[in-house]
Amino acid sequence: MKEIDEKKIDPNIKIPFDINFFTQKKLWLAPLAGYTDAPFRYIAKQCGVDVLVSEMVSADGVKKNFDRFAHEVKFSDIERPYGIQLFGDNPAVMAKAALLLSKLKPDFFDINMGCPVKKVVKRYAGSALMMKPELSEEIIKEVCKVLNDVNIPLTVKIRAGWDFDSINAVPFAQMVESAGASAIIVHPRTRSQFFTGVSNWAIITQVKEAVQIPVIGNGDIHNKEEALRMYNETGCDSVMIGRGALGKPWVFEEIKGRSSAEIENRKLQIIHKHIDLVLEHYQDPRALIPMRAHFAYYTKGYINGSKARQIIFASIDPEEIKITMEKLILGVL
Repeated sequence: MKEIDEKKIDPNIKIPFDINFFTQKKLWLAPLAGYTDAPFRYIAKQCGVDVLVSEMVSADGVKKNFDRFAHEVKFSDIERPYGIQLFGDNPAVMAKAALLLSKLKPDFFDINMGCPVKKVVKRYAGSALMMKPELSEEIIKEVCKVLNDVNIPLTVKIRAGWDFDSINAVPFAQMVESAGASAIIVHPRTRSQFFTGVSNWAIITQVKEAVQIPVIGNGDIHNKEEALRMYNETGCDSVMIGRGALGKPWVFEEIKGRSSAEIENRKLQIIHKHIDLVLEHYQDPRALIPMRAHFAYYTKGYINGSKARQIIFASIDPEEIKITMEKLILGVL
């Protein structure tokens, strides 16, 4: 797999986005707040991911302070195809935010109707919208009106439902389709599950059978075998990987067929590159502090991983961190 050569990419050229792209067994990186920032998205791209999505951004925030939130979701052409994910509960505000952010020329927008976090659902955004299908339909229709004018497609991410007594993914997905969305992403856990237990892939199958638009399956994919099993069991068009890529961004190239030996030889290179990109992007060595969330995953499962974390979490010296990771992976820490 070739490394990305930024010099060969003309930043003034927008790569055309074909909606049929969704139907060609592509690999998506799920948006994860605090993890999938620009440096990690770049790493995932180098590791073979096909579609990237921004961290979730508040529509209300965009309306109130466009410059700040536009900066948070800005991207380079290297990241294409790239979508901006919005959350909110007001149709007019959601449409306004989409219109404002369309100036950045993303390839698509995604509406988050699956986030289980309390501060999101308490205002009837995220997965709470699955309890309000009429409001959700209005939101999708209003955002589609705006995006249709600028020829940008919309996807919607949902869960199985609010809880086990209100699983409504199938009728909700049918509403999403009829409201104008171009594709749907299904994480088949309920909001009450958060990220615990096992996701019910049968729900992805049911959604796929109930709609005509492409369906992207999400949930409990950590390796090539699980990705292939999701395709085979659900019939989904593409798969999205979130937590399964943390500490293991090379999972995408594993799924695409790169050998275990090749991946093993690249791990340290990828981690070092991630450190360099964080420093380059944020222009501040203190940016290595929030990156500790990634190091917690990178060091997981190694002998002396705890010792490595102690050293890394006490440092903002990139060379010390790189040496620590090298010793850890080589088994000499």
